[in-house]
Amino acid sequence: MVCAAYSYIYVFSPHSYVVDSKIEPFYKGGKVQISKDEEYIFCTCESRVNVLEISTGKIVHSVQHDDQEDITSFALSCDDEMLVTASRALLLKQWDWRQAQCTRSWRAIHTVPVASMTFDPTSTLVATGGCDGTIKLWDVLKQYCTHNLKGSSGVVHLVQFHPDISRLQLFSSSLDCGIRLWDLRSSQCVCVLKSHYSAVTSLSFSPDGGTMVSSGRDKICTVWDLKAQKAKRTVPVYEAVEGVVLLPENEDLSQIGVKSKDLHFITAGSKGVMRVWEASTARCVYAQTLSEEEEEKDDDPRRLTYLLLLPASSRLATVTAEHNIVLYQLPGLTTQQQFVGYNDEVLDVKFVGKGDSHIVVATNSCQLKVFELLTNSCQILYGHTVPVSRCALCLSSFIASGSQDCTLKVWDLPADLSTTGADMHQLTPRTTEKAHDKDVNSVAVSPNDKLLATGSQDRTAKLWSLAGEVEVGMLGVFRGHRRGVWAVCFSPVDQVLASSSADGVTKLWSLQDFSCLKTFEGHDASVLKVVFVSRGTQLLTSGSDGLVKLWTIKTNECVKTLDAHQDKVWGLHASRKDDKMVTGSADSNITVWVVSEMCFNENEAQELSNLLHEKKYLKALGLAISLDRPRTVLTVIKAIRQVENSHELLETTVLKLRVDQKESLLRYCAVWNTNARNCQDAQAVLQVLLTHLPPEELLQYQGARTHLEGLIPYTERHMQRIGNLLQASMFLNYMWQKMRVAGAPSSMGQDEDMDTTPLAQPFFMIEKEKGMERGDEEERDGDDSDDGQGDDPHCPVKEKEEEDDDVSASKKASTNEGSVENGGSAKTNGNHHSESEESSDEEDLEEDQTTVKVMKCLPVSSVLQRQTFSS
Repeated sequence: MVCAAYSYIYVFSPHSYVVDSKIEPFYKGGKVQISKDEEYIFCTCESRVNVLEISTGKIVHSVQHDDQEDITSFALSCDDEMLVTASRALLLKQWDWRQAQCTRSWRAIHTVPVASMTFDPTSTLVATGGCDGTIKLWDVLKQYCTHNLKGSSGVVHLVQFHPDISRLQLFSSSLDCGIRLWDLRSSQCVCVLKSHYSAVTSLSFSPDGGTMVSSGRDKICTVWDLKAQKAKRTVPVYEAVEGVVLLPENEDLSQIGVKSKDLHFITAGSKGVMRVWEASTARCVYAQTLSEEEEEKDDDPRRLTYLLLLPASSRLATVTAEHNIVLYQLPGLTTQQQFVGYNDEVLDVKFVGKGDSHIVVATNSCQLKVFELLTNSCQILYGHTVPVSRCALCLSSFIASGSQDCTLKVWDLPADLSTTGADMHQLTPRTTEKAHDKDVNSVAVSPNDKLLATGSQDRTAKLWSLAGEVEVGMLGVFRGHRRGVWAVCFSPVDQVLASSSADGVTKLWSLQDFSCLKTFEGHDASVLKVVFVSRGTQLLTSGSDGLVKLWTIKTNECVKTLDAHQDKVWGLHASRKDDKMVTGSADSNITVWVVSEMCFNENEAQELSNLLHEKKYLKALGLAISLDRPRTVLTVIKAIRQVENSHELLETTVLKLRVDQKESLLRYCAVWNTNARNCQDAQAVLQVLLTHLPPEELLQYQGARTHLEGLIPYTERHMQRIGNLLQASMFLNYMWQKMRVAGAPSSMGQDEDMDTTPLAQPFFMIEKEKGMERGDEEERDGDDSDDGQGDDPHCPVKEKEEEDDDVSASKKASTNEGSVENGGSAKTNGNHHSESEESSDEEDLEEDQTTVKVMKCLPVSSVLQRQTFSS
């Protein structure tokens, strides 16, 4: 076996990771508008309007309705000062968007949601087109409705003012495919321009205002003479057109086929390319080209849904059906910037480029995306025909792949790969091996290219030799995981392999004897990815619980828990210098982390210990939160809850925290609440926060809504478990009362109230699984033989020896029946417990079994009285 020497060199780095930047979804479909100064892109994302700064690619502002209703349309004024939004709740809101403040809110007169909106050139009037077929005009300065235009049939999906305000004209289109021209002086429809036989999607006006071009999904564009109010020419464009723009005059656009001074316009539509048309001849003079693999076809994922002109900078902007916004520079229509509005599920991420300046992202689509971290601009790589699930960097002369067909393949790369100039190469596998009994989830190559490791759904990882010329030989099997293995990774310095599994643990294996060296437990769900960092002395793991954990190998300690995602973290990669890390999640977010010098050292640990010893809980809690140590914060909370008057002390301590500390505490509670062991501590803190903080303050916390929504299902689960326990205790109490009545003197009434007198000295004896002394066993057996009523001095009920034998036998049978039921219940729970359950389910089962053991060890009367008192 050829591998690095087996030795551990531990270099303890005080580094920890903090969030540097995020690539988040900002556009999920709907309207897109660019500010007049061409610095910002406004776009809808469900219940928000996001403002994207073009130069940096960052979301700099965001507005959202208080009712959380989706925004159906919006409009930015021509002077870039006002933003008006419309929601499904039929509310119109006027915003100071730079401050994200609502300055005015009013009810729309529409009976159904607003479908389209636009401002006039003076920024004083805003028009709204509704799904009820009406159009309203609003004076945003004097704050009243000026016009109510009726006559359209169906949804008014397009409204647009004539650019010459002196004409006071408004154009609209609805489901009847006509273009209505409204005179705002008389509030009448002057005419209906009919040419299209499908939805009209866009209007564009010439600089003099005398000519208009309209586009439609009927695959034609129409040139209109607005003075004569009739069509001058119909141009067949052979695709469903979503946007049309008249090209500027007096500019040299010969690179895109503009050879004359005649009117030219550009279209964008279902084929995913822009085309330039000469209006006078109805001839296409230029079209963007696609490669042979990217042939034109209708309903292509790259089809264009919007086309916008940026006249000041001579640029065009297009929006694709996959929510990508692309900026092109005239006159050559060269791609300048691309922004990805929505990534869907992020399945893998990798650093690339000099200084790790870019990241490659594989999402639930057929394209690979390459993001530049400085500007968030993205290059989209086409070629795959099915969604890409993994991406890797090739630094070897071969490729290894695993598949759902359970096989492992090794492919040789051509020696002239970088010199042939060919775009595609046909690869032939060097060897094919049946590697596992189920899907192969992960393949890793050792640093020296001599070994391969595979992880499979069959719960094993395997080590393979690549020393041979053709064959791949299996060297050994790593067994120990209880569920499928999601990822495997070689150590960069040691003869060690790391594996992560759906059983929630990560393991380190020796490559010499295939034994398990260490096990790391901490995730509450599947561990999806594992990588070595800090020269092999630390591990990074990511899980389906949305967490990323940093582990120190020597101490088996989780030194940092990173909580930046709300769903499965599939992508995890560290830079070559270990100074950066990138994660990608099923929540569509990509997070870039950088190393921070802030750490939790021994001095701080000692300080925390001293504060707890001195009962300075507020300082201890503040220190633990400032260090971002959720587990230490939990320790402080537990310490507070163990003292006298714990509720009052916890309430006082939590309420004295700063706002940012309360925000962190709420985030921690959402994680603690997922674990049955810590749920009571989480609920105690939540009670303080929810009782004393107003909802308006809580909702201002970052991610508060997501955290609160995540608390609900687990809280319901905990309440259901408590409810089941209470229900069982009430049934036992009922059985006990029936037994008392059966053995009572004749003078006792059958409807006597239940005795709820608590035990004077509660007595518990938990059955030990191992090491129980013989005397204890004999005492328990003796209690069972006496039906739970032996010589226990705390037993509140004693039966007289003179009682009738039939009554005593009846009572014994009832008691034994209850014992059998309890034992049967525990046995059933144990039989139904499977390896596929998560750790929290196992903890719930352990608690239930412990409760049953307590009941079995107590005298029956003590158990029943204790349950009644607890109820």
